[in-house]
Amino acid sequence: MIRFVVRRLAFGVVVLWVVSTAVFFLVFVAAGKPERVIGGPRATTETLRLIRRNLGLDEPLIVQYARFLGRLLQGDLGQSYINGAPVASMIGGRLQTTVVLVLGASVLWFAGGVLTGVLSATRARSFFDRLATLFVLAGLSMPAFVVALLMLYVLFSKAGDAGIHLFEPGPPLQENFWKRMTLPWLALAFLLMAGYTRLTRGAMLDVLGEDYIRTARSKGLPERRVVYRHALRAALTPVVTQFGVDVGVLIGSTIVTEKVFGLQGVGQLVVQSITVGDAPVILGVVLAVALCVVVANLLVDIAYSYLDPRVRLS
Repeated sequence: MIRFVVRRLAFGVVVLWVVSTAVFFLVFVAAGKPERVIGGPRATTETLRLIRRNLGLDEPLIVQYARFLGRLLQGDLGQSYINGAPVASMIGGRLQTTVVLVLGASVLWFAGGVLTGVLSATRARSFFDRLATLFVLAGLSMPAFVVALLMLYVLFSKAGDAGIHLFEPGPPLQENFWKRMTLPWLALAFLLMAGYTRLTRGAMLDVLGEDYIRTARSKGLPERRVVYRHALRAALTPVVTQFGVDVGVLIGSTIVTEKVFGLQGVGQLVVQSITVGDAPVILGVVLAVALCVVVANLLVDIAYSYLDPRVRLS
C-alpha cells in the first residue's frame, strides 16, 4: 500500500508539472497584454514599458518559465497582475466556499444517485424504474442555470412567501451556514445525481447477471445481502471512478451555481481572471484544480481495494 501511494504521488507530481508547463505557455501566449488592462486606455508607451518591466514580462519567455517553476517549488504562485495580491491568498479565500459547495453536494448526489440506481436495477421495468428513468432524462437535459434559477424561485421566493426560509444571504462559513448552502447543494446535486443513477443502474444490472451472484442466491443468502454486500460493492467501481473525477473537476467549474446564488468561489475568480488576462491567477487556479483531481483519483484507487477484493494495490 505504501509503495503504491508513493508511486502515485510521484506520478501526481509529474502530472502537475506537465499541466503547469502546458498552461503556462498557453496562457502567456494567449493572455494578450496585461499592461493595457493595468495602465488603462490612456497609458503612454513609456508607462506600458515600465509596467511590463515591473511584471517581468520584458524578459524571454523561457526565463519567465524558469522563474515560475522556481517560485512554484517554494509554494509561491506569484502575484496578481491586477491588484498585486498573492495568488495563493486569493485562491485560498475563495477555495473554502467552493470546497464546501462541492463536498456538500457530492454527499447528496452520490448517496441519492447510488440508492436510486440500486432500487431501479433491482426493480427493473417497474413503475419506480420508469420514474427513475424520467428523472434521469430530466436531470441530463436541463441546463445548470435553469435548475439553479428554478430552485431559487420555488424554494426561496415562493417558500419565503409561505414563511419557510431555506436560503439566507451572507458568508457561507459564518452566519446562517445551513440556510446559505441548502439551495446551492440541492441545485448542484440534482444535476449530477441523474448521471449517477444511470451509471449505478447499468453497473448493477451487469453485476446481477454474474455467475457468483447466482451462486450466492443458490446458497440461500438473503436477497438484501446479495444485493448490497456482493453486487453493490462490485458495481460501485465505475461509480467511484466517476465520483473522483467529478469532485476534482468541479472545484474549478461551479461558476453557474456560484453566480446564481451569489457565492464568491473559485469559479467566479476564474472568469474574472480570464476576462482581464490575469495569467498568474489563471495558472494558480488550474494548478489547484489539477491537484484536487490528482488527490481524488489517488483516494479512488485506494478505495478500489476495499470495494473489490480482487483488486490488490502493489
